[in-house]
Amino acid sequence: MKVTIDDVAKEADVSITTVSRVINNNYPVKEETRKRVEKAIEKLNFHPNILARGLINQKTDTVGIIVPSNTNLFFPTVVKGIDSVLRKKGYTIYLCDSDNNENEEIRYVKSLLGRMVDGIIVIDPQTTNVKSGFYEKISKEVPLVCINGYNEGIHCNFVLNNEETGTIEAMEYLISLGHKKIAFVRGEKSYSYDLKERVYKKILDKYGCDQYIKIINVGYGNNDYTVDNTMKTILQVLNNPNAPTAFFACNDIMALGVLNACKRMGLNVPEDISVIGFDNIIISKLSEPKITTVDQNMYTLGETAAEMLLKCIDKNTNKITNKSKGSERIVFNTRLIIRESCKKL
Repeated sequence: MKVTIDDVAKEADVSITTVSRVINNNYPVKEETRKRVEKAIEKLNFHPNILARGLINQKTDTVGIIVPSNTNLFFPTVVKGIDSVLRKKGYTIYLCDSDNNENEEIRYVKSLLGRMVDGIIVIDPQTTNVKSGFYEKISKEVPLVCINGYNEGIHCNFVLNNEETGTIEAMEYLISLGHKKIAFVRGEKSYSYDLKERVYKKILDKYGCDQYIKIINVGYGNNDYTVDNTMKTILQVLNNPNAPTAFFACNDIMALGVLNACKRMGLNVPEDISVIGFDNIIISKLSEPKITTVDQNMYTLGETAAEMLLKCIDKNTNKITNKSKGSERIVFNTRLIIRESCKKL
């Protein structure tokens, strides 16, 4: 049978109000009475209703986190950074996987609002939802921070990586090694992929390598099947007589798929073909050869977003108006990590 606050009050021989004051720690209670209530709570194994407490205190000590995938290790690493900060402040997180679906993303946001979370962090939000003004509207209802994703002219809090400079550095590295036939491997429906593709074309044009532009879309880029789907797609590309000498992949799991395709074809990386990835997830250090990649500050992104959200929650608690809150933007530089998968022609 479920234990209620009334049961605790009877066990401790106090009023329900006194039990509530002990639980919420919002009014002074005699030490002797407090100990009696705490002993009753422990004896009955009573768990306070967080939502009920939230209605009273306007605070639930919970934060919602929405990711487009739990499979790509980039996202769990960012979440770990978020949790490391929030846990120290007594917060519990709700983790939601939208499966890269804009409607699911909206549904999760509304569900989190219904659970009266104190704040929401969205990692790589769907571009459609950002451009529609959905998140600008949500930010007026609850403290909100977005990590990466479309942000041009959007009045929300953002923590971002400079993926443009990371892509430039990676592409210029391949070109410095003498590669002119560089293929671009991307997934579908992502602002990050779109941005990198624009930079890819811009760099090829800048260095006079635009005679060879090859965009390879492997479908959804963050699920269990991305490595195999990428491998199957790249096998077809490698069978072409005009195959590239290097691949730039938009994330490390796609880069691993390219690596596997080369092995299937009996091609040596990097002797025959160079491969470069993006993110610097742990897979890039465990593959053979180890993948040259662009580090995206995953853990730091999470920590910084959590700290930003806590500031927003504090402002919200102190009833500072949305107009005076404004929006904050923090941008981190990426870093090229040179390993074993690229070689000079």
